[in-house]
Amino acid sequence: MIELAVIALLAAAGWFLWDSLQAREAANAAIRPACRAEGLLFLDDTVALDRLRPGRDEEGRLRLARVYRFDYSDTGHDRRRGSVRMLGARVVSVDLHARAPAEEIGVRH
Repeated sequence: MIELAVIALLAAAGWFLWDSLQAREAANAAIRPACRAEGLLFLDDTVALDRLRPGRDEEGRLRLARVYRFDYSDTGHDRRRGSVRMLGARVVSVDLHARAPAEEIGVRH
């Protein structure tokens, strides 16, 4: 009986990893053209998971809602923070609103 529980746990962990990688790649794929369209540079060429929680899609099905953060630049000399919201592997929104650089809001590197 314990073997079945271990197998189920491993299967769930494998599914979570696979689903997370798909969502992350979808987020990266959505940000690149969004930055290009606005004339911005997508810094570090990747996103970082900021939040993870359960959420429901339009049909009411339970999905994992993720918010990824990323950095972009408008000049190449500054760093600004953006976000992309995902529901499962589907992009819900990309936030590229210009924010003050980190130095102007009191954040030290």
